[in-house]
Amino acid sequence: MCDSCGCPSPSDHNHDHTHDHGHTHNHSTSTTKTVDVHTSLFAANDALAKTNREHFEEIGAVALNLISSPGSGKTTLLEYTIEALKSEINIAVIEGDIETERDADRIRAKGVPVIQLTTGGACHLDASMTHRGFHLLQKQPGGDKIDLLFIENVGNLVCPAT
Repeated sequence: MCDSCGCPSPSDHNHDHTHDHGHTHNHSTSTTKTVDVHTSLFAANDALAKTNREHFEEIGAVALNLISSPGSGKTTLLEYTIEALKSEINIAVIEGDIETERDADRIRAKGVPVIQLTTGGACHLDASMTHRGFHLLQKQPGGDKIDLLFIENVGNLVCPAT
């Protein structure tokens, strides 16, 4: 195999030329093939995320996705924000966690609708989980009147969020 271009020519095949290169130097016997794939690996998630945004827009809710390192203060920020705004606007929370309900319990104590989504090891909420959580939230008292929806995502920055 050629070391320069990967063609199946013998290793003594030479790409150095002493003459003018007025012609093409094709290797039609190459076994390499490039295939363009124009489909995103996240196409289904992206489509459902678009549906989620449409749902939020239909009810006039602003949705904010909070994601940060574990222990960085996402839940504390939510607690203070809820206290400051809950008398003026309707707030609801979709709470994501790998396995516990601790943060949802803290938010629930603030008197706003909250849904806990445990990911069972997944490092963030995806569009499908958010979609399910939104519909569960709407069935709760006050969950059908949301002005500001917080999505507190799993505190894990190891893998990218979608």
